[in-house]
Amino acid sequence: MRIKAERHQLPEIPGLAARRVAVGAIDAVLNRHERLDEAMESDPGLARLEPRDRAFATALARTTMQRLGEVLALVEGHLARGWPSRGGPLKAILACAAAQLLYMDVAEHAAVDQAVRLAREDKDAGHFTGLVNAVLRAITREEKPAAQPLANLPPWLMARWMRAYGADVTEAMAAAQLSEPPLDVTARSNAKAWADTLGGKLLPQGTIRLTSHSGPISALPGYEEGAWWVQDAAALLVVLAAGALKGASVLDLCAAPGGKTAALAARGAKVTAVDRDPARLARLMRNMDRLHLKVQPVVRDMMEVDLGGPYDVVLLDAPCSATGTLRRHPDVAWLKRESDIATLARQQAAMLDRAAAQVGDGGLLIYSTCSLEPEEGEQQVTSFLVRNRGFALDPIAPDEIGGFSDMVAGVGTLRSRPDMLKEDGGIDGFFVARLRKIAQD
Repeated sequence: MRIKAERHQLPEIPGLAARRVAVGAIDAVLNRHERLDEAMESDPGLARLEPRDRAFATALARTTMQRLGEVLALVEGHLARGWPSRGGPLKAILACAAAQLLYMDVAEHAAVDQAVRLAREDKDAGHFTGLVNAVLRAITREEKPAAQPLANLPPWLMARWMRAYGADVTEAMAAAQLSEPPLDVTARSNAKAWADTLGGKLLPQGTIRLTSHSGPISALPGYEEGAWWVQDAAALLVVLAAGALKGASVLDLCAAPGGKTAALAARGAKVTAVDRDPARLARLMRNMDRLHLKVQPVVRDMMEVDLGGPYDVVLLDAPCSATGTLRRHPDVAWLKRESDIATLARQQAAMLDRAAAQVGDGGLLIYSTCSLEPEEGEQQVTSFLVRNRGFALDPIAPDEIGGFSDMVAGVGTLRSRPDMLKEDGGIDGFFVARLRKIAQD
């Protein structure tokens, strides 16, 4: 339930509306399992905020979500009887307030006072205003605790990463999730010139990285004329793995939101973009129009229709757990369950087999996920090759992806992790494999 302002509060206390939006979004994640971004955007209160307050609400929700494990552990240390059974948004109110006290440059009295006011607005949390005040006052009197990045991973996810990557890498990845991600864009052409124009840094594989961006993206030079699009550095590596594309027929499966679609088309490919969601595909095509790129859209479920193959290249960026994107989407860790991994892996296997049937002799199947889970990456490809003897792994070389040799495994698959490129602002976690269909004699 969204927290509603009392009608008699006119004019409203500065900052309260922004905090109300942030608390509502965190409550939506914790109690209704909604995506953080979607919860924020669906709140009509967000649009009514002034730009400065809107930025504060976004920063507060994001900081709380990034540090959720730490702030909840701290708050719970002051709850002798645990969380009340009918507290409404109480957990979100206390989490947001604790995040302000520990990790944001806000006045302590404002964080505490407005948390109490937000609790008072809700019929359930209103029974616990005294508790809210007492817990937060106690936190203000204590020394700030040492950072514990691992606490912000759900136990099941931390255990998985420990098994897959070891303790040091797991801790490094957890710490990397707490940093503010830069804005990465890909230019349609003349990347060096656009990097200079935008004041960004050109990464070795062609991404333009802006580390000090503020304000609306659409206000940046080159946006309206379609000179570039937003795309994380790791996502561009997926397209680079396809090699030379000029004139190639490419089937882009699960294409929306379209960053990879744009990169394929900009490299001269004849792209068929398939997605089962008409609204998402419509947004993709609006972006292609802005970028002046020609793409053939197909609104279909790839598992149910004839996809018109064979193609020279088929790209399957499969639905996945998205655990490689926590620095951009910290809510993912708390919305997923460990059982989701096996379910997603079965879905990916079926999609891979379907995609393979669309590849022409000698053609390529590019498989990628933004997951750090081996079942959705390395293990998925191993199983695919057992089922599909007509394909072979085609190793990706570091010089094809900007020289990032630490991302290429011995067998030639690509694995980026959030703790990589630390000096340049990090990178999302992705897995990429290039599979070639063996030509029939």
